[in-house]
This record gives sequence, structure tokens and C-alpha cells, in this order.
Amino acid sequence: MSRSRYTRRLPAAAVAAGLVLALSACGGETADSTTSAGPAASASSAQLDPNADLSKQSLAISVWDGYTPKELPQQVKEKLKTELKVTLHANNEEIMAKLTSGTDTGLDVAFVSGQYAQALNEAGLLEPIHPELVPNLANLFPEAKELSYDKGNVFSVPYTWGTTGICYRNDLLKTAPTSWNDLLNPPAEAKKKVTMMITERWLALPAIKALGYSVNTRSDEEIAKVKEKLLAAKPNLLAYDDTTFRDRLKKGEAVMVEAWDGWCPAGEKNIDFVVPKEGSDLWVDTMVILKSSKNKEAAHAFINYILDPKVHGWAAENILYGVPNKAAMELVDPELKASMPSLQMTPSQLLQGESIIDLGEDSVKFTRLATEVAAQQ
Repeated sequence: MSRSRYTRRLPAAAVAAGLVLALSACGGETADSTTSAGPAASASSAQLDPNADLSKQSLAISVWDGYTPKELPQQVKEKLKTELKVTLHANNEEIMAKLTSGTDTGLDVAFVSGQYAQALNEAGLLEPIHPELVPNLANLFPEAKELSYDKGNVFSVPYTWGTTGICYRNDLLKTAPTSWNDLLNPPAEAKKKVTMMITERWLALPAIKALGYSVNTRSDEEIAKVKEKLLAAKPNLLAYDDTTFRDRLKKGEAVMVEAWDGWCPAGEKNIDFVVPKEGSDLWVDTMVILKSSKNKEAAHAFINYILDPKVHGWAAENILYGVPNKAAMELVDPELKASMPSLQMTPSQLLQGESIIDLGEDSVKFTRLATEVAAQQ
């Protein structure tokens, strides 16, 4: 079983800070916290042909490394008779810079996290999803249509979802953590053996939730208090770490780390995962179709193929994140599911987390926060 790791959320602060300008240049509007399907999603779209000859269309997609099977082009060719070219992006910021550059990328489908799909839609860059061309949408959990950045899956289709919590060594801590404050102000045996993420929204998450704020706060006063709490926590940290915390944990170099659920090796000896009592986030990775695509029928057929239970189940069994596909999750190996908390969480449990949404111009507040916290000695 492949358990490949990839860098889907690494920070690119300069690019992230420029996204607002790039989206504005594309004529986009910034989304507020109540936006789901923005004006772009409701705009009229060219009629698509449900009987189009897919062998005459080709597809180019961009996705994180290890996020789909290496055999996907061959599988799509056999199933849809469509040529598929797969390109890779390292993180959300990289693909967003490409898609908002104003140049023709030649891409038909992109994999991006939910708040970025929302931003692309607000910029008028996405084709609305035509549900009549994606019958396998019926395989999704009903909760997958309740995601705050795109209620009803108007312009995006969820691929994976999960939450963030504390991954820890139960043999090296006297008491199991239950609160974000246990990470921010760790017990004596954990000092200098704790890691947190530096990616902007996830750096802020533990302090935001410990203070009882919304993960989508725009308040300067609240963000200032978040900064104060993060700086107070910094002397107790081993490192800011988005990619190697699992290895540090296995070696005992770290005893408690902030982690995305699927990245916590909870199936291994002496390692557990907990969602703190103050709550956490709900992150979603999605598939979107670019309005500039000349192969929109094939793009819809591709998404429909991904939603086939056996195909979509690959993601759960190989990258160890839950998928919002009820039929696919029912096929996951019970032994694997029993060993991984990320595969055991129900949709209703996940939706208790707060969805991260695009904050438009206010996103730079979190870029600034991360930069200032990282620079503080």
C-alpha cells in the first residue's frame, strides 16, 4: 500500500499576499463569510452536450503529487477514451498563481482546497458543475453538499476532507492532551518537544480556537490576541513543521504535534490523535473545472469517473484522508479504517468543524500574522 506524502499546503507567503491583486486583475470580487456560490457560479454557461464524443477531447489536470494513482492517465483512456495529461503543483498558492495569471494555462481541471475554489469562482474563472453530466454525485454524503464555501456543489466537487488536531505519543506524555492549550502551553515533559504548523491559517488555528474565536475571523483585535498567544507559545516549541512532524513523533524527538488527521500515524504503536475540546476546522480539497476549458464534457466525465466508489476509494486507502463519498468509504478495508482516526470520522463529526473560507482582501492579515510570528526572536 502506497502512503505517499506530498506538500499540498506549504506556505508561499509572497504569492498568497498577491492573490488578492491577481484576482482583482481578473475582475473578481472578494467573498464574504456568507458567500457560497458567488455571482460567477450563477452566471449562464454554454450548453454542454451529454452525448459528446469524448475520444475527440483531451484533458489536462493539475494535482498534488501522490494525490491520484500514477496509472490514472491509462485508466481514464481505457474508461473514457480521452487522453489525460497530469501536471503537478506543490501547493495551493502555486496553482492559484498560475490560474490567476491572466494567461491560458491549457488546464481543464484543477485540484485546490475549498477556500481557493471559492476565490477562483468569485474571480469568474470556474465553469459551474453540470450535475446531469456527473451522475455519480449521488454517491456523495448529503453533508458534502453543505460545505459553507460552496453549498450545493455549484462550482466544485469535494475530493477529500478532514480536520486538524493534536497527534501525540501516549507513552511519553503523563496525561493525554484534550485542549489546544495543552499544545500552546505544554506540560514540563513536552516543552521543546512540540511542533506547530507555519502555514498561515493552520498556524493561527490552535490559538484561535483556544480563544473561542472563529477560524475565519477578520477582527484586527482578535488577530492581535491570537498573535500574542502564538508568541507566548513559541519558546516551548521544537519547531514549526508542516512536513516532517510525523517522523519527529515516531523518533520521539517530538511528543505532541499539530497535525492534519490523515498525516498523523495513529495506526502505529504509541501514537494517538485527538480533536481538542474547543473544536477545530473542516478542510476540503476539491476538483474544479476551468471556464477556459475547451473540453468541458470530458472534464465532467473525468469528475464523474473519480466519484466511482472503487476509484475514489483509492484516495482513502492510499493518502489516508476520508473522502466525502459514502459508497467509496463503505469499500475501505475495515482493518485499515479501524487503525486510522481520519477514516473513522463521520460526516456529521467532520461538519462540527468550522469550514475554512476565502477571506478576500482580509487573507493578507493571516499572511502578515505568520510572517511576524515566524520572525519574532
